[in-house]
Amino acid sequence: MNSLILLQSLPSAVNQAVNEVSISRIDMLLDKLLALSLTAGKRILVAALIYIAGRFIIKIINRVVSAMLSRRHVDVGVQSFLRSLVHILLTILLIISVISALGINTTSFAALLASAGVAVGMALSGNLQNFAGGLVILLFKPYRVGDLIEAQGTLGHVREIQIFHTILTTYDNKVVYIPNGSLSTSVVVNHSREDTRRVQWLIGVDYGQDIDAVRQKVLALFASDPRILQSPDAHKPFVGVEALADSSVDLVVRVWVKTDDYWPVFYQGQQQLYDMFNREGINIPYPQQVVHVAKT
Repeated sequence: MNSLILLQSLPSAVNQAVNEVSISRIDMLLDKLLALSLTAGKRILVAALIYIAGRFIIKIINRVVSAMLSRRHVDVGVQSFLRSLVHILLTILLIISVISALGINTTSFAALLASAGVAVGMALSGNLQNFAGGLVILLFKPYRVGDLIEAQGTLGHVREIQIFHTILTTYDNKVVYIPNGSLSTSVVVNHSREDTRRVQWLIGVDYGQDIDAVRQKVLALFASDPRILQSPDAHKPFVGVEALADSSVDLVVRVWVKTDDYWPVFYQGQQQLYDMFNREGINIPYPQQVVHVAKT
């Protein structure tokens, strides 16, 4: 009888033992998950604090570097290049610090970056060339910030010289990014390097026109403009016969001006010449074709 009662109570005891083991395992698993969550939460919190503080420190360092470069009167192009370089380096250090705070092994991370460096270097070979081109531009200074240059089919003022690109602002207020690599190895026309520039117009007059009289009137016109340089002798206004064209005698008019006055003098001088020719009765011919009809 006692054996029968013992056999009947055995399954319930086994179930109870199994339940107790399951509950204990679940408790252990929950404890581990809670511990991992607390550890991960602490790391994420620390990483977030490092990121926020790092961004704030980077801003302060950038301001200090900018102020230091300005006080030392460093070239504006060099300033923008160094600011961009310092910002990138500090951002890389901040990213490594955040990764380290998250508990990721930075040694293995650095090894991974090193192993991927060759592939990334090959993929970014153009950017490395642009970086080297930026150094060449800053070293030899073919142009500076504020200069008017013509390169890669674009005419504009240099707005900023960055690590990989030079930023131009065109006359119609478009912003153009040109890679430094192409600028360091191709033709760049700097319209602002010299203090003076020569303005030139080509104008046609009728055959039979008194060229000397036209020359004197043109010279008198530009002698009254204070923007036109009258000295030295090499910079005096010049009027000469450029070509004997099919329907006109082409005159070339050359004057020298300050670089800043180039475009105003170019457009206004062209209109002044046209108004003076009309006022003095000097005819500006246009191409004509004479057709002879044969009588049969």
